[in-house]
Amino acid sequence: MGLKLHPTVPNIHLKPNMRMRANPIVTALSAAVFGFFIGISFPVQITPQLQCGLLPCSSGDGANYSFSGSSMIGILWSPFRNTTILSNGTSENPALTKPKGAEKLPPGLVVTESDLHMRRLWGSPREDVATGKYLLALAVGYSEKANVNATVLKFSDKFDVVLFHYDGRTTEWDDLEWSKQAVHVSAKKQTKWWFAKRFLHPSIVAPYEYIFLWDEDLGVDNFTAEEYVKVAKKNGLEISQPGLDSTRGKKTYEVTVRRNDGREMHKFVEVMAPVFSREAWTCNDLVHGWGLDFNFWRCVDNPEEQIGIVDAQYVSHHGVPTLIAQGNGEQQGSSEKVRARQWAEMRTFHDRISNAEKKLGDSSQALEEYHP
Repeated sequence: MGLKLHPTVPNIHLKPNMRMRANPIVTALSAAVFGFFIGISFPVQITPQLQCGLLPCSSGDGANYSFSGSSMIGILWSPFRNTTILSNGTSENPALTKPKGAEKLPPGLVVTESDLHMRRLWGSPREDVATGKYLLALAVGYSEKANVNATVLKFSDKFDVVLFHYDGRTTEWDDLEWSKQAVHVSAKKQTKWWFAKRFLHPSIVAPYEYIFLWDEDLGVDNFTAEEYVKVAKKNGLEISQPGLDSTRGKKTYEVTVRRNDGREMHKFVEVMAPVFSREAWTCNDLVHGWGLDFNFWRCVDNPEEQIGIVDAQYVSHHGVPTLIAQGNGEQQGSSEKVRARQWAEMRTFHDRISNAEKKLGDSSQALEEYHP
């Protein structure tokens, strides 16, 4: 008959009072550790929620959690999440500020801003010429090459230059020395506002203190860019333009004509030769740009003080119909069709503004009724 073997169990003796003491302590510690690791494995949303229809939505954009850096929970949580605890007790999560699609990359690797400064392919990057302080952007056609050249030469090396070619001719500019350092963007039969919307995104022009978005047909005999910037800064102008020569050239609005009364500036800006500070560079919504000048006031805090015409530096407008002649020139009435399109887009823009204001008014009224 076989023998049945039993595993040997160590013979450990605890005094009764030790057993009674150990059990509650071990249980409490085990529960605390278990709860902590459950918490870091399944973070919950503890920020205030807003009601969006039938579903709740977070009060932050993309933020699923929020802790105060001074709280014990925030301190314990910080090693397990991509968050910096700031000295003022707030928290900042770099992952939440990354561009969409870059969430898997380490924080701080992807930058959110760039520029339009040309880089060479050789040499040490530390020895490269610095990005310009200001930006000059011109929509150009080859027929105005001489005038564009005269304009660019009035701008110092503190300016980066980008040319928007609406006629597709870019290589014909290679004989100009400054053109070799300029950015050339080509798209046939497009306006400067079409180009600006697509290639002058605020994140791209962020390094520049001022953005000059000019037509190609301006006379600059009485203009110097550096002096212009000095006047704009001195007067705190966020949106501005040079005055128009009263003795020559085309004037769309009499208010833009230079006033020879000893003052440096007066008010109003149109879309022909606007200059924006980077803070005000938010107003480029219409392809042809018509109607924008009547809404520039929306982009500054104090229109009476921050929008103006610089009379001390003035230009003349030759009024060359280069772009309007692009049209579908092989068909009859091409220029008239382009002009009709401009008017139609301006009406559309005005309708959008009116509708947006109405919605804003309705939401404000609803908010007042909810919080009397």
